[in-house]
Amino acid sequence: MNVSKRVVGIGAIFLIAGCAPVQRYRPSPLAPAETASSLAARSLNDPGLRRFIEQNLGHELNPWPPQAWDLHMLTLAAFYFNPALDAARARAAAAEAAMVTAGARPNPTVSLSPGIPSPYLLGFNFEVPIETAGKRGYRLEEARNLSEAAKFGLAETAWKVRSGVRTALLDHFTAVRKLALLRSEQEMRSLQIRLLTQRLQVGDIARPELEAGRLALLNTQLALQAAESRIAVTRAVLAATVGIPVSGMENAQLSWSDFEQPPAAQTLSPSLVQRQAVLNRLDVRRALSEYAAAEAALQLEIAKQYPDFQIGPGYQLEERNSFFTVGLAVTLPIRSRNQGPIAEAEARRKEAAARFLSTQAQVIAQSEGALARYQAAFSELEARESLTKLQGEREQMITRAVQIGESDRLTLNDVMLERSAVAQAWFGALVRAQQALGELEDAVERSLEPGDIPELTPQSPGLKGPAKEASR
Repeated sequence: MNVSKRVVGIGAIFLIAGCAPVQRYRPSPLAPAETASSLAARSLNDPGLRRFIEQNLGHELNPWPPQAWDLHMLTLAAFYFNPALDAARARAAAAEAAMVTAGARPNPTVSLSPGIPSPYLLGFNFEVPIETAGKRGYRLEEARNLSEAAKFGLAETAWKVRSGVRTALLDHFTAVRKLALLRSEQEMRSLQIRLLTQRLQVGDIARPELEAGRLALLNTQLALQAAESRIAVTRAVLAATVGIPVSGMENAQLSWSDFEQPPAAQTLSPSLVQRQAVLNRLDVRRALSEYAAAEAALQLEIAKQYPDFQIGPGYQLEERNSFFTVGLAVTLPIRSRNQGPIAEAEARRKEAAARFLSTQAQVIAQSEGALARYQAAFSELEARESLTKLQGEREQMITRAVQIGESDRLTLNDVMLERSAVAQAWFGALVRAQQALGELEDAVERSLEPGDIPELTPQSPGLKGPAKEASR
């Protein structure tokens, strides 16, 4: 029995020494009241946001907060606050952790069998499982590609956040400029009413002409009220896109220096735009990684046709006699050669290939359509700019005519109202061009602001991303 005790003691020591440190569960409960309070306290003055932006820009920010928040700075703030990125980071971390699982080697097993029926019989076996045909390598390759796909998913989420910030900022700038244009029109129509009233008093016009002017003024005032309400809505949407409450950007000044200067359509080559879309789109690269993972999964299932085995020493004690043995255990593939899982893996690989080709086709079509829409919108903008220039020249001529007494103020007011209508039409064309530019940027997932256009040359590797975009 001394030998039996020695065997048991040795086995216990071996088990304890071979075990990795045990991780313990640490609870992390959610407190809705605390999280809601934290969300409500977010603002663009956050010190953590300052450190994050300075780290990404590579230099200190003085003063803080900045005097103006442009698209680039608001995008960095959204990268810091937006909860969609936190969820994407968690998914990427889970995919990264799956690589640890895929690379883990199977643990050895120890069995101890007491004597039955005799108490003087004792068996002790130690078995080491050995994987064959490179199964562990295929598992790692699959997990590695899925991790890459998750990282591309994270980057894709970041671009969608940037795109959302641009759209919200464009809507807000549109509302602000629309309000300014309507206020200018209201002043001109108010002046028109005063001039028409004077004409009516001296009998130069009939009352219906004055009433028509008053109706036009009323319509302008109604549009002005709607525009004022629209500004509050667009500012709230912009704050939500960044990930902060409206109060968090209450005193923030917003800027967009290139708002009226979208890039010329001639600087965007269709072939280069399409090439950037096909090679740079994150969903294309993610689909390619998913296909590589499906390829590795198929290789793993094929490798499973070859059985693993277990080998290890054994010890048996029978009264005073000890026996040492070597055991080998192998699963015999006589009923199944893993045909079902192989067929499933082949089908999933075909699905991944079809999904990749479908994604590429959609990207090409989207980039071509977005470029065509931008070219059309930019052509309209150029035409509106020419009309605005002609209208301005006409207004100058009428102004000189009024100064020398060849025309009257009411005629000049009519021309000014025409100029206001032309300016609003030009601004509508500008907004449509900016919207089309945003769609084109989404098609290639790269910034296409005027300062980035030189990146679209054949010698350049690609366009700047949102994290490298120059502050405007």
